[in-house]
Amino acid sequence: MGVGTPSWWYRKHGLLASVLAPVAALYGRIAHSRMSKDPAYRSTLPVICVGNFTAGGGGKTPTPSPSATALKAAGRTPAFLTRGYGGAARGVVRVEGQAADEVGDEPLLLAEVAPTFVAADRVAGAKAIEASGADIIVMDDGFQNPSLAKDLSLIVVDAASGLGNRRVIPAGPLRAPLAGQLARADALAVIGEGNKAASLVEAFERAGKPVLKAKIAPDCDARWLGVLPVIGFAGIARPTKFFATLRGNGARLVDSQGFPDHHRFKEREAQRLLKAADEKSAMLVTTQKDWVRLPDDDPESAVTELKNRSRPFPIVVTFEDADRLAALLSDAATQRAKHSKRI
Repeated sequence: MGVGTPSWWYRKHGLLASVLAPVAALYGRIAHSRMSKDPAYRSTLPVICVGNFTAGGGGKTPTPSPSATALKAAGRTPAFLTRGYGGAARGVVRVEGQAADEVGDEPLLLAEVAPTFVAADRVAGAKAIEASGADIIVMDDGFQNPSLAKDLSLIVVDAASGLGNRRVIPAGPLRAPLAGQLARADALAVIGEGNKAASLVEAFERAGKPVLKAKIAPDCDARWLGVLPVIGFAGIARPTKFFATLRGNGARLVDSQGFPDHHRFKEREAQRLLKAADEKSAMLVTTQKDWVRLPDDDPESAVTELKNRSRPFPIVVTFEDADRLAALLSDAATQRAKHSKRI
């Protein structure tokens, strides 16, 4: 598990999970009550939510992009709505060349695919998108947030980790009790290889809800990974997953260093990585999220040097049945249009 994501969340039994069960029960009641509220606002545009049931490491980060790409191929004009975790920006901000410390790291990647709006207030963000010329909103995360009505909620799960111990935060990774989340989900995207999500797949299929399969693949010619030894570093929910991806694509990993999700690298951490690369004659490789988060505006800074000497390894989520994904998203938009006409 990643730094900051407790490994015991992904074990069947554990003393800490049992000890925290009463707190989890209270948290779960509050989360369920919040999710059960009527939406505060229904946008004039269809809203596609790409979210997950768990906190961290569910494989959601790269998934909104293929959803927007599929919509564009179908003739739609999507825009992303995201909170921009870790950014200092306030209000509603359209991503147009800002640094990661202002808008967050993931919005910078989303903006390469479609117009992206950062807003902690999802209703305000949706209204800004309505005025932008877009005709559909792809909301990154926010499945449990009741403020904005969704026309389709696509839930993402990692096939290798599933739902862990299936307990609610802090006893486990679930953001809310599973039954309530299942009832509000419309479709499931299973990312990667493994059988940890088998029971969740069965639950969706029993409910007659679509299940799509996808895999993570390099978004580049990966042969460069084998040229020199590699030191991998990552500040994501599950760094070990990234390191396994590097190995699986031919990297000779001589060292790996994991950090918490959305980590802001410090001078001493950058110096340590740079020193290790020099000592081992290795190249530094990180995730796209981490690379865009590294600042490049101070030539005297070790963190800037780390960015200049590192190389991001880009990945992409590819769906086994891209046409089915496109049809699912387009149908949601069409049904919304019919509903609006009746109103």
